[in-house]
Amino acid sequence: MKVDTAFFPTTFDAAAQVARRAEDLGFDGLWSAETSHDPFFPLVVAARETQRIELGTGVAIAFPRSPMVLANICWDLQANSKGRFILGLGTQVKGHNERRFSVKWVSPVKRLREVILSLRAIWDCWQNNTKLNFIGEFYQFTLMTPFFNPGPIEHPKIPIFISGLNPLITQLAGELCEGFYIHGFHSPKYIHETVLPNLHKGLAKAGRTREDVTLMTGTFIAMGTTRDEVEQAKGPVRQQIAFYASTRTYKGVLDAHGWGDTCFRLNEKAAKGDWAGMPAEIRDDMLEELAVVGTYDEVARKLKARYQGVLDRIVIGLGAPERQDEGRSREFLQEVRRQLAA
Repeated sequence: MKVDTAFFPTTFDAAAQVARRAEDLGFDGLWSAETSHDPFFPLVVAARETQRIELGTGVAIAFPRSPMVLANICWDLQANSKGRFILGLGTQVKGHNERRFSVKWVSPVKRLREVILSLRAIWDCWQNNTKLNFIGEFYQFTLMTPFFNPGPIEHPKIPIFISGLNPLITQLAGELCEGFYIHGFHSPKYIHETVLPNLHKGLAKAGRTREDVTLMTGTFIAMGTTRDEVEQAKGPVRQQIAFYASTRTYKGVLDAHGWGDTCFRLNEKAAKGDWAGMPAEIRDDMLEELAVVGTYDEVARKLKARYQGVLDRIVIGLGAPERQDEGRSREFLQEVRRQLAA
């Protein structure tokens, strides 16, 4: 299993620092999210500052960008990273598409399918000089003149991962994608009962096997050196879980454990702006299912128990560089690898 990390840099200098440190520590991949900053810009810096580590968007939101714009960005990142780039795409939820990005929310899974297929058609045009003629329900690409064609690159095969939780998007990943990035808001029970069966449905539809798709996730981790540190770490994790659990799109994870009513209570609090009151809805037993909690050694063992034999790679966040103990981070990564190799 590959072990990756994520970063959320606010400046190019910070991106350079984190990228160098992630490669030096020995991580296999570095993932940049679309939260309060663009997910692609830090990877431009990371591509220049590193030689080995894979670089991915975890994730970029698909629908606010034309596939042609995405195609250009990815082509340049792939060329300049010498083949180390992975495009991770997500749909986000209806409210964010319509109210944050001002993008219509129409048939998200069908539309994401067209994003994937049109990207591959555009890249094939650039690499092999094929005629661009993609005609879909949502996207049509039929014009590519020499002036706008960047031409072939050394590593034209750009892996496309998509992210999500629900059955239809999981099936799409199995059918079409090189990877599926399971949303961090999950439990082992949900992975086994919902994600894996639907992934295999998609694989069967396309005549593919499990080896054809990389399955990965990031997970919420509350850890520390002492019990007091672990308790302190639980607070921010409860807050994160409460935020995701308030979204009805993700209610299926709670339903798997009989906790569906928690989604409605959290949704009501979120609507009232009662963010401070939301974490109390996440009980300790829920936290244990939805996150990995413990000391550094315990977390390494729990990650093995939860994911070995299920995932192909895992993303472990270590926090902002200024709050990291580099020696402790190195020891933790080594312990995770030791546990996964045992």
